[in-house]
Amino acid sequence: HVRAAFGNQISGLAPILGKQETQEHLLPMFLQMLKDDFPDVRLNIISKLEAVNAVIGIDLLAQSLLPAIVQLAEDKQWRVRLAIIQHVPLLASQLGVQFFDEKLSTLCMSWLGDTVFSIREASTQNLKKLTEVFGVEWASSAIVPKVAAMAEHPNYLYRMTTCFAVSTLAPALSLSVIARSVLPILAQLVNDPIPNIRFNVAKSYAVLIDIFRRVPDDDSSTLVKLQASGAQGNGSSKGQEIIRSEILPPLEKLMQDDDVDVRFFASTAANGSGLDVGGDAMET
Repeated sequence: HVRAAFGNQISGLAPILGKQETQEHLLPMFLQMLKDDFPDVRLNIISKLEAVNAVIGIDLLAQSLLPAIVQLAEDKQWRVRLAIIQHVPLLASQLGVQFFDEKLSTLCMSWLGDTVFSIREASTQNLKKLTEVFGVEWASSAIVPKVAAMAEHPNYLYRMTTCFAVSTLAPALSLSVIARSVLPILAQLVNDPIPNIRFNVAKSYAVLIDIFRRVPDDDSSTLVKLQASGAQGNGSSKGQEIIRSEILPPLEKLMQDDDVDVRFFASTAANGSGLDVGGDAMET
């Protein structure tokens, strides 16, 4: 407990000591404490990295602590892994896209297959935040293809996480990227043999319907940006057409599913489209 408390406070010394003293005296202590057997010690060091970065700069921080951080990403204590995930967007925004792609991208995708649900859930949020940092085009080439590959994984947990990733990531993507790269992922999973995956596909379609109904058809617009502006959004005719031609047909299929939960979530998603199953406007 003493070491954990010390780990929680030691980073506060960096602004007092300055860059040189922090580099010479505190960094070796950080490295040692990152290897402590007690998980709370490691956790407290990780959670205070921002204060250290403000003093010594991201280059030195990455050079000295990144190897230890990468090692902790596979720590047996899931709370430590979670703390690493939560700090990745901060590190990424300061390290830059090239450094991230080379050093951290593979690590971030590996979290999607973690045995702990909380880690898998946090990793999908992580991908969304990274998309907000690096942009839609980066995500369309660096993240979405890897998420698509997970849809073909023999382990159903990976395919389930694909649904979660789609639902979480889509609000940070443009309509063109969703139409080009995300819809084919769900179209494939519509036929998954696991009912839990099929009803999560329906729930993902509900998220996409909301996006297509609200977000304008231009490559600079996303639901995240729309919400940040406080606007409601009226969508576009193209968005409505995509709902009609590419989302409602698979939902109609899921509405005939043998599983009652799949039918329920598919019907709920379709009802949120503002169209009937045949593609016409619903009566009000």
